[in-house]
Amino acid sequence: MAVLPAAAAAAYQSIAKIGVDAAATQGAAPANIGTGPGSFTDFLTDAVKDGIKTMKTGEQMATQQVAGQANIVDVVNAVNSAEITLDTVVAVRDKVVQAYQSIMNMPI
Repeated sequence: MAVLPAAAAAAYQSIAKIGVDAAATQGAAPANIGTGPGSFTDFLTDAVKDGIKTMKTGEQMATQQVAGQANIVDVVNAVNSAEITLDTVVAVRDKVVQAYQSIMNMPI
């Protein structure tokens, strides 16, 4: 089951909106969840953009090596960095899916 980063961010924003709506109906001051500088949404967006950039760099370096225009050490470092990024994204995705499934299985 693949979860796209945009879908995960949209789900987080929906949950944050529910939290703000619940706080407003209870008379509490709504927390600044998911907005503003240093928010989780900004962090997630920046992480996804950085991951995409790392993957593209690895692909470009591999292409340059095939053409004989790149140093093999730089290519190996770039591809290794892309592989680590991909492994991290997959691990985070798996944890998000696991957390979602745990929440869905909770009795109400």
